[in-house]
This record gives sequence, structure tokens and C-alpha cells, in this order.
Amino acid sequence: MPVIANTPLTGYNTPQLIPSSCPTDYQTIAENAVGVKLSEVREFAETVVANVERVIVGKREVVELAVVALLCEGHILIEDVPGVGKTMLARSLAISLGCTFKRIQFTPDLLPNDVTGVSVFNQKTGDFEFRPGPAFANVLLADEINRATPRTQSSLLECMGERQISVDGVSRTLPRPFLVLATQNPVEYEGTFPLPEAQLDRFLLRLRLGYPTLEDERQILTNLRRSHPIDSLEKAVDGSQLIALQQAVTDVYVEDSVRDYVLAVVRATREHPDVALGASPRGSLALFKTAQAYAAIQGRDYVLPDDPKKLAPYALAHRLIVRPESQLRGRSADAILASILQTIDVPVAR
Repeated sequence: MPVIANTPLTGYNTPQLIPSSCPTDYQTIAENAVGVKLSEVREFAETVVANVERVIVGKREVVELAVVALLCEGHILIEDVPGVGKTMLARSLAISLGCTFKRIQFTPDLLPNDVTGVSVFNQKTGDFEFRPGPAFANVLLADEINRATPRTQSSLLECMGERQISVDGVSRTLPRPFLVLATQNPVEYEGTFPLPEAQLDRFLLRLRLGYPTLEDERQILTNLRRSHPIDSLEKAVDGSQLIALQQAVTDVYVEDSVRDYVLAVVRATREHPDVALGASPRGSLALFKTAQAYAAIQGRDYVLPDDPKKLAPYALAHRLIVRPESQLRGRSADAILASILQTIDVPVAR
């Protein structure tokens, strides 16, 4: 049987999966976004990051990038070895926002309905009732996503792209904010199904936590000697603020030369001789939007040229397909992107 955590088991007609802190009146939230100051974005981000750092030690940059993805309404792929805190990062974010969290352990026998939900016939009413799957949550952890079959992997495509789920001809809107945080192990590939390009392109960022430093690991042992910090972690911000802040981030100013720099980097990935398939226009938009969000959480209302340069490895590398002959020569997408960033001049103020 597929292993699914926190899946609703009892029947109900209208699921109440969204807490009061994450309202669904998006029109009202959008109207409230008017007048939101970018300083509030920085304050929100700092509060969330500080709260998550009570659990995730020594990975401030990764936590900040996770908040960037939240502010861009994007999704995250974490590619790292087991035991470095991938699940704890997702849980900490959800708790800090006061939003719902669901976890799915992807296995070869997992079915699409195990993710999205299924209609069940109710003999008492004589009607079919929809029982929502774990995807109806604010933060969804898709653990070891590459262990499920392509059919099940594709069940997340509509969730991630359209923020809705269609079952039996009926489309149901997912709660907002909605973040998919998927993980995969880059070491073990036996019995796995590599994510296709169409699905990789849906992820706004690809992150790696990495092993902690000696001092950080010593602090982790100290923090966990009695109980896990996640057990005492509490809500730090009002999750309903996030929708308004996402609107505010789009007001961050991007100078024309910086915009052209973003386009130059993306176009260079398409023309590089070692790349079979470069970044799509979705990649351009990802780099542009993440630069705006990153500038906002740094307390700026404008994007510096160094912002997209810093974010390019996280926003673009996973979108590149390297030619097989180049792979045999040891060339990787990360190395190719690094060489592109070195050759393209960063715009400077005149």
C-alpha cells in the first residue's frame, strides 16, 4: 500500500482543510495588497527565517530561498542525501506560516488518486462524494518524488501549474498559499523514474541543503539532546499576509539593463554548444521574479545586477539538458551555467 501521511480517512462532503489564518477570499486579499510596503516583506521574511532557523541550523541561505519561492508562488525541488533536514524544512515553513502541511512518501505503487483525491459512492445519499487527497494543503512535501511512476508524478503537474485539481470532470481550486516541496536522492537511482523536463521546469528553484559544518552539527546535537525543536515550534506570522506580500513583490523595480542581463543569461543557455535544451521563457520569468523577491527580503525596492547572477544557479540549472557527449566529458549543467555567468558582463551604473 502507498504510504501517505495525514490523509483524510473519513467521509465528508465539503472538506475544511484551510485554517482561518489562510483565507480563501483572494479578491479581498488582493485589494488589501494595495498600500503594502516592501518593508513589510522584509519583516515577514526575517520573522519566518528566524523561526525556521530554530529547527534548521546553519542553512540561512536555503531558508531565505525557500521564502523567496513562497513570495513568488513557486515550487521547490530539493536534491540532497537523506537526513539533512528536507522534511523538517517543509514542516517548519508550514508551522511558521500557520498553514496546513501534508506529506506523501512517493513509492512505485502510489497512484494519482492517492495524491489528488478520489470520488467515493455514498450508499446513504446515492451520490458520489469527493474525498480530497494530500494535495489539498498549503505546504505539500512530495518525498522522494522520483520513486513514483511517471503517471503519478504527472498528477502534480496541474497542481503546480494551475493550482487546481480536476477529478471526474470537476476542477477544484487548491488553497493559497500553495507550495510543493519535492525531494529526491541524487545518489541512489536504482528503482527510480527520473523527472521529465516538463515537470522539472515547473519547479521555480532547485536547492541543496548539504551537510552541516562542524560547529552547526555540534549545535544540532545540543538542540536535540532532550526533544526535537519542531515539537515546540509555533506559528510566527499570519499566513494570510503572504497573498498580499506576493502582490507587493511585483512592484520591485527592475532597470532595463538588469532585465536585459536576465534575458542574455537565459538565451546563452539555449545557444551553448554543450546544451541540448536550454532554459525556456518560464526560466526567464523565474529568474526575473525571484530577483524581485530576493531584493524585497533584503530590504530593497530595486533589483541589483548581482541578484539574478546569484539566483541563476538555483533558478536555471535544473532546466538545462546537457548533450550526452558533453556529459561523457564531465560537463554538468551547473558547470555550464557557471561558465555562462562568467562570460556575460554584469551591467554597471553609469
